[in-house]
Amino acid sequence: MVFFAKSLLKALGVPRMIITCFFMLLCVLAVIYDLSLTTLLSNAVVRMAMNSVLVLAMLPGIQCGIGLNLGLPLGIVGGLVGGLLCIEFGFSGLPGFLFAIVVGCLIAALVGMAYGTLLNRLKGEEMSVTTYVGFSIVSVMCIAWLVLPFTSLKLRWPLGTGLRNTIGLDSSNFKHILDDLLSFSIGDFTVPTGLILFMLLCCFLVWLFSRSKTGVAMQAVGNNPRFAEATGINVDRMRIVGTMLSTVLGAVGILVYSQSYGFMQLYTAPRQMGFIAASAILIGGASTSRCKISHVIIGTFLFQGVLTLGMPVANMLVPGTTLSETLRILISNGIILYALTKSGGGSRA
Repeated sequence: MVFFAKSLLKALGVPRMIITCFFMLLCVLAVIYDLSLTTLLSNAVVRMAMNSVLVLAMLPGIQCGIGLNLGLPLGIVGGLVGGLLCIEFGFSGLPGFLFAIVVGCLIAALVGMAYGTLLNRLKGEEMSVTTYVGFSIVSVMCIAWLVLPFTSLKLRWPLGTGLRNTIGLDSSNFKHILDDLLSFSIGDFTVPTGLILFMLLCCFLVWLFSRSKTGVAMQAVGNNPRFAEATGINVDRMRIVGTMLSTVLGAVGILVYSQSYGFMQLYTAPRQMGFIAASAILIGGASTSRCKISHVIIGTFLFQGVLTLGMPVANMLVPGTTLSETLRILISNGIILYALTKSGGGSRA
């Protein structure tokens, strides 16, 4: 390992090497402290699969040239509205989940088109704009959740007005609709087959799109917009396509996350999800200008694996502290800061 350190560092990159070594250290510490490593790894796989579509949403944004789409809460809000309408109209099971996805994607596509148009008018400042838009939509929706005319008792507060902060899912809607599909256990290790298959399906569809004529044109715009424009590609249109796809995947991702988590969280909950997704894809080896689907899968597993193992290990090392949450904040924000320093802190015009 020492002899090939430079080669490994060059191939994997600093963030992935650090997080990989840290993950391996946590596995060793889990065994030393007599924690169930099999159960922890099983939880890590579930968390990887439930977060992967949100991380995948970062890929089209990077490929089309807008960089890290920290405005992901736009798509997340669309997905949440789709989920709320599913509960409001009394849909349940797989049809209800698909209804929520379709409605969420339609809302996200419309919002994503307007969002992409805005980013086209502010080329070179995408990182600042996406961050501002992400925080702004969360603040606006904090007001909207109080006034939207939902009537279901599952959604509204028993007294007063507005929607609940945390809305529990159950068998009457779409809780664990993917997690329980074709799942099986090997000892203490539970394989969420349906959740993993859905994750792979989303990855395959994005990969298929990237091989299409539109997908290739979109990536050409992200790699070299001036050359792409010289070859006759409509740069602004391709950027809008990538932004829309990123926003739509955000809507799908939050529904996948919510059905696995068992709750839908409103108000300020979506605020940090864009940063978490950005951290995961950067850990996987992506940059602000280049990424692949393999970066999504590897980065999500490493990031969620560290969080899953870090909490019980931290509680054993220093009982009664918030060390694990501190590590999550340091890792997520630190990786984004590292990526921005490597890219010069700006976006490509």
